[in-house]
Amino acid sequence: MGTIRQGILLMLCLGAFAGACAADLKGHVALLNADTALADTGETVVFFKPDAAVRVRPLSTVSVVTMQGKSFAPHVLTITQGSTVRFANDDMILHNVFSTSQGNDFDMGFYGHGAGKSKTFTRPGLVRVYCNVHHEMFAYILVLDTPYYTDVGDDGSFELRNLPAGPGEITVWNPRSSLWQQHVDSVAAAVVDLKLTLNRFAVPAHFNKFGKPYDKGANPGY
Repeated sequence: MGTIRQGILLMLCLGAFAGACAADLKGHVALLNADTALADTGETVVFFKPDAAVRVRPLSTVSVVTMQGKSFAPHVLTITQGSTVRFANDDMILHNVFSTSQGNDFDMGFYGHGAGKSKTFTRPGLVRVYCNVHHEMFAYILVLDTPYYTDVGDDGSFELRNLPAGPGEITVWNPRSSLWQQHVDSVAAAVVDLKLTLNRFAVPAHFNKFGKPYDKGANPGY
């Protein structure tokens, strides 16, 4: 009987009353420039992927990335697998949004001011988004196969609440820093207090959608 009762309790914990077995993860991330000066922690994302299978739902609303002043806003967007993003053009010039990221590649062609065009991202991974006209335009979309993620605050702190208490992998991502990952046996016992160095260019090196260098002298009206 003791074994049966333990089994029932475990099933309840993993099932209808999973919240009672949840854990919180708090931490701090500091970003440093090459000269070790503190940098802005904006655009830093922390996420947790449990070892056990977890149900991931698309976001209930369409996320929007706006093109304005020859720039994407936001520069970093985090979504779950299967979610849709709309690329709106608030400029009075043409843009051509594209990505060559494997599994989530797309090319929206030229379009002008207006509500824009949408793309549903079906595979997890990092999507690098560019404009085929303007080299300086770039954005990143993190497509996650876990619902447990958060942005790091301006003070470097973050908190993920109601995580499964079991083992999994913690990831800290920033577009200008090397990826940090750690597997933990228990979220409840995990401590995340990091100092990451910015070691990548602000504007990532990239080619146009044809895999060729940008012609910066072409189409001056755009």
